[in-house]
Amino acid sequence: MKQVYFDNAATTQLRDEVITSITETLSVYGNPSSTHSYGRTSKSILESCRKEIASHFNASASEIIFTSGGTEADNLILNSCVRDLGVKRIITSKIEHHAVLHTVTELQAKFEVHVDYVDIDENGMVDYLHLEKLLSDTSSKILVTLMHVNNEVGTLLDLKKTALLCKDYNALFHSDTVQSIGHYSLDFSEIPIDFAVAAAHKFHGPKGVGFAFIRKNSGIRPLIIGGEQERGLRAGTEPVYAITGLNEALKIAYNNLANERKYIEGIKSYFKERLVKEIPGVKFNGNCENFEHSTYTLLSVCLPIALDKAMMLLFQLDLKGIACSKGSACQSGSVGGSHVLSEILSEEDLQKPSIRFSFSSFNTRKEVDYVINVLKEFIEN
Repeated sequence: MKQVYFDNAATTQLRDEVITSITETLSVYGNPSSTHSYGRTSKSILESCRKEIASHFNASASEIIFTSGGTEADNLILNSCVRDLGVKRIITSKIEHHAVLHTVTELQAKFEVHVDYVDIDENGMVDYLHLEKLLSDTSSKILVTLMHVNNEVGTLLDLKKTALLCKDYNALFHSDTVQSIGHYSLDFSEIPIDFAVAAAHKFHGPKGVGFAFIRKNSGIRPLIIGGEQERGLRAGTEPVYAITGLNEALKIAYNNLANERKYIEGIKSYFKERLVKEIPGVKFNGNCENFEHSTYTLLSVCLPIALDKAMMLLFQLDLKGIACSKGSACQSGSVGGSHVLSEILSEEDLQKPSIRFSFSSFNTRKEVDYVINVLKEFIEN
């Protein structure tokens, strides 16, 4: 059976070079917190990775804190902003990743934080005038948390514009950049963002490792207690092998960014053209078909299928060897549907199946043709 992997927004295939770097580092078994030669060797690898990762963002090595991934990094930042930095008010949107939304809800209940949701349009784009209106009330300390690339429909936030707006009103700004790091160039010396996060498995690195960018002198305190690792901001012995894989994956991603972006844009454009041609009535959710306002790595597609038939669609695609998602991977087991699509789609379109197809440089046009043929056959039958 043919196998097609179009779920790269959920996780990505490890590059061979990343596997090699992880395998080689596994033999370096010293604890990086130990002072003997074995520990110093591990520590040297760890700090070399930290410095190289920071260089991609014009950041200081001390501003990179290794975590288990984006969710932990989001939790670290959001919790500490409220608990330690005096934030009394959070501005976010209703289409954020649950790592942010559920954490904000918890903080609201536990610390009585006031939460405002910025308006978004039918494409999932932030209303910057409304954001500025919300920011203009400076009676309490504010944290803005808005994701750079929406993980379900790909909508892009103007990161620099938002950061400057927050700076004008003396608000802290955190962005979940999990879907953009490794896919977009981000210069944190030019973008006055306070906090950002990354997960290695979104750019062909290993699962279970990521990092938080935390602007120096932020005052953030640890979420995980028990040691002074990660400059006192994240206790626990660092997985040096995984961090080495993260570093290798990020280096390759940025060294090949222009070429791979052009290639993936071609895959996405071809998929879009084939869908429009072969499946009359197909719709694209949000701005995902627009390269200016959405990421080049995914398409969220609303298919013209009756509700009774829609329930079998993902199952049938899986039987044909096609991996994709009805929303984010975090939502796939949810009976409530996508909270993102619920905010931006009409009631009519919510009754139809929406599928997220997400791409990488490992995909081909032949795979697109195969998926289109399977979809067309399913719809016509």
